[in-house]
Formats: sequence, C-alpha cells, structure tokens
Amino acid sequence: MTVVLVDVANAVGARPDGWWRDRAGATSRLLDRLAGLSARELDGPDGLPLAVTALVAVVEGRARDVDAPNSVRVVRATGSGDDALAATAAELADDGQDLLVVTADRGLRDRLPASARVTGPGWLLAALDAGTPR
Repeated sequence: MTVVLVDVANAVGARPDGWWRDRAGATSRLLDRLAGLSARELDGPDGLPLAVTALVAVVEGRARDVDAPNSVRVVRATGSGDDALAATAAELADDGQDLLVVTADRGLRDRLPASARVTGPGWLLAALDAGTPR
C-alpha cells in the first residue's frame, strides 16, 4: 500500500516531446494519465508488486492552475515546486504512509525523509506507457 508522490515538472521534462511549447497542456495530459494508476497494482521500480493507494502530484509555475482528475491529489506550489514536494513528502512520511517519490532531481532527493523510497521518472513513464495493471 503505497502513496506515489510525483514531481510533475521533472516527469514532464523527462521526455522531449515538445512539452516546453505548452507546459500546462503537458501537465494536464500527465495528470490524466496518472489517474489510470490509482488503486492499481504495478511492477514497482525494484520489480516487486507495488499497490498504489494514492497519487499525489506537485505542480508549479504556469502549470499550477491546470484541472486535475478526482483520483489525483494535486499540490499547487505557490513558490518553489521542490519546497512544496519536500514539505508534502515530510507530511506523508509523518502520517506513516509508505511513500515512493518520483523525481530525478538529486538536490530534491537529498531533502526527502529517510523513509521515502525514490525512483526516476523513467519508471513512471514506462508504467504509464504499459497502460495495464500488474
């Protein structure tokens, strides 16, 4: 039973598909795709089963005002997205949640709670591309 916390700007930027021309649109598309992972069992980054109990996505900048599906909790950073993600990770860890953070940002990884597991956006994008539960 795992909460997946996504650094949306980092995940969107991991694939050079023209996202820079429409950050808000790229963010909205990713959030819609994330909704499909809610309450599913996936192959985790380590290859073991991962039961996704909740999806939390941190959005920032021009993408902050996008609509989001009901099954994805969106944290709208008013300042630094990294600050918002680190604070959200600490909140979830304090609540005793099993936490998997998706980011490739090394500086941000250093700010996460020790109990948080971390993986890069490649795992998330592959899970979304597979489109099927475990």
